[in-house]
Amino acid sequence: MISYQYLFKKIYNLFINNLDVNTQIQVNKVVTLATVAVKFLERPGLAPTTRRTYELTLSTLLSEYGSWSIEILSKQTLVEYLKSLGHLKYTTHHKHQAILQSLLNFAVEQGYIKFNPIHGLKQRLPDREKGEHLSDDKIKYLTTEQLDILYSSFDSDYRTAAIISLLHRTGCRIGELLALNLEDIDIKNQKFQVLGKGNKQRWCFYSDDAANALAKYLKYTRHQQHRALFTAQHPVTLKVSRISYHTLHENWRKITNKHPQLNCVRIHNLRHTFKAIL
Repeated sequence: MISYQYLFKKIYNLFINNLDVNTQIQVNKVVTLATVAVKFLERPGLAPTTRRTYELTLSTLLSEYGSWSIEILSKQTLVEYLKSLGHLKYTTHHKHQAILQSLLNFAVEQGYIKFNPIHGLKQRLPDREKGEHLSDDKIKYLTTEQLDILYSSFDSDYRTAAIISLLHRTGCRIGELLALNLEDIDIKNQKFQVLGKGNKQRWCFYSDDAANALAKYLKYTRHQQHRALFTAQHPVTLKVSRISYHTLHENWRKITNKHPQLNCVRIHNLRHTFKAIL
């Protein structure tokens, strides 16, 4: 496979060789879409499979607009590009749009552009004539790649990492887990009891990796003065309380929105993922 560095350099050279000397000097000062894409793909922490997916997805865009200054890419130009991908299945089209959004958000974060020109752009609807339906796009369980990205994204956030691990490894519901107090956990036997639907009690057993994640959270970031297993501290009043679903969800969206592979993934999907491996 041709590397993205080679492809982008070839695009740039073909473009620059057709310009006069003065124009070449001016162009060399311009930050092109290809330049930003290379920096986007070279970010630390990207898994090799993720980088290859991004590379293949962006190759069509860059072959056409790679030599353009990123500052002159308008919403109309990008919308027309996305429309040209109408032959793709709508779920694949969503992936192309999501990766493009991530690239442009990266450009904003790095100061190359002031705003994302397609921020808030609605995704293409399924085409019923092609047999596409909205239900096709609902994620019920996470793939191995998605789980790897998810765990690595929350690796330094001990509280969320512990919550994700326990949800994934036990299949318990979010509300059941957040309602636990510290004394409800049998750390030695790696289990806890929850009160589920219909007021039915059941035991949830968790794996060694979940136990390690929980141990890190309990040792380093849990607020010891509160009964709740998972705690949170108000940033202004400094009052410690049980973490709310809203706080967990906001943290979840902030991280998962950075990864196109995790678009549309909900916290509840971890429960489905547990069931899928039974």
